[in-house]
Amino acid sequence: MLNKPFTFLLFLIFGCFNVVLSQELKKDINAHDPAMIKAENTYYLYCTGQGVTVWSSQDRINWKSEPSVFSDAPKWAKEAVPGFKGYIWAPDISFFKGRYYLYYSASTFGKNTSAIGLATNMTLDSSNPLYKWVDHGLVIQSEAGKTNWNAIDPNLIVDTDGTPFLSFGSFWGGLKLVKLTADRSKVEGSIANLTTIANRVDKTNAIEAPFIFKKGHFFYLFASIDFCCRGKDSTYKIIVGRSKKLSGPYVDDKGKLLTEGGGRLVLAGNDQWYGVGHNAVANFEGKDYLIFHGYSAANNGAPKLLSRALKWQNGWPISSAL
Repeated sequence: MLNKPFTFLLFLIFGCFNVVLSQELKKDINAHDPAMIKAENTYYLYCTGQGVTVWSSQDRINWKSEPSVFSDAPKWAKEAVPGFKGYIWAPDISFFKGRYYLYYSASTFGKNTSAIGLATNMTLDSSNPLYKWVDHGLVIQSEAGKTNWNAIDPNLIVDTDGTPFLSFGSFWGGLKLVKLTADRSKVEGSIANLTTIANRVDKTNAIEAPFIFKKGHFFYLFASIDFCCRGKDSTYKIIVGRSKKLSGPYVDDKGKLLTEGGGRLVLAGNDQWYGVGHNAVANFEGKDYLIFHGYSAANNGAPKLLSRALKWQNGWPISSAL
């Protein structure tokens, strides 16, 4: 997600806005930092926006706007992150023991004063009487001048023994991994126990949005490098590394460590899509898909929802072309 103040205006222009609720179905939707899940026969999309922007679809082609997760910024988040007004970044959605878990980011531009929170719901169907998001508050936070990492862009991943972990991070000290409590609501132990799983070696350290996906004997760490949110000047691209252990070390196909700037290229922009990134990976009906956003040349650099089939060749993910 964003981390530089000058990108703020561009994000307001091009970002994933809080949409006006409508029964009208749309094929071409704005989306930034998308995460997708299937619940019963419906696909739900969560992305950056005021209160978290939500869409639903029966076919992943035609989308209907849904109520935002939050009607107002969580009080704890406004206290933890001065200046935060409810424009929530980079949600992550998962299902556990009869409830849907949504991790989300609160931050300020240009600083790593940030926080990751958790909300849960028994159903994602807003017409269901049981539909109600319950906020569980702070999971982990970073503070400017006190931590060298940035607590945004969360992604839940469960180890082979069932232990939950949260990956997160953007710029600063790179991508991190931390163990969660069994109920997945808090950090287990001290935040001093963070593991660095990826880093860049240049001065910008332009890496963010980790997403870890288990396939066969490997954990695959996807990440976005270079710069989002600049319209036609966006240079966002998706890389990947793999490890037989969740905690790493992650290496690319050349054996280079992701903590030392490694990363196999999965997808980059072109003349139609200036930059692509902040991906999730999902398996629907037995097939793997890369879910991400791209800055559309046909729409003046606006971020649009994109999805591509993900194949596997010699143990590495191969995305279909843009």
